Amino acid sequence: MKNKKLIAVINTLVRINNDRIEGYETASKETSNKELTNLFFQFIQTSKKCNVELISEVLQMGGKPEEKTKISGKFFRVWMEVKAALTSNNQNSILLSCEYGEKKAIQTYNKVILNNANELNEDQQKIIALQLILINKDHSNLRDLREKILVSA
Repeated sequence: MKNKKLIAVINTLVRINNDRIEGYETASKETSNKELTNLFFQFIQTSKKCNVELISEVLQMGGKPEEKTKISGKFFRVWMEVKAALTSNNQNSILLSCEYGEKKAIQTYNKVILNNANELNEDQQKIIALQLILINKDHSNLRDLREKILVSA
């Protein structure tokens, strides 16, 4: 029973990374700015790396890795698409939408760590903590780029 709960918890993080991948693929299509495209590619790679580690944990516990996204992630992607279309590819609006998604990913990681500290083994705790560092770094890079674009506008 413990494994079943833990598999579900880790699959929550898999879904968040699936959301990030889909969201940044969408964002890449909505901008012609090469700097943004490169940044979004980097974020996609972060999530793919995270998912490789998380999926490995799920499989080791005998579970089935999540392949879908969260409904809230779908909402985020749809909102970002509408926002980008309405603002005629406004870079700041796209970045604000992405920053919102990053905050949700960070909140989910923090919630998993706080609510499951006793269930996660040492390796899992280390994997998740290191992934949170990567996602926080991505968020900081996104925020820094948004501030740079605002200053140059």
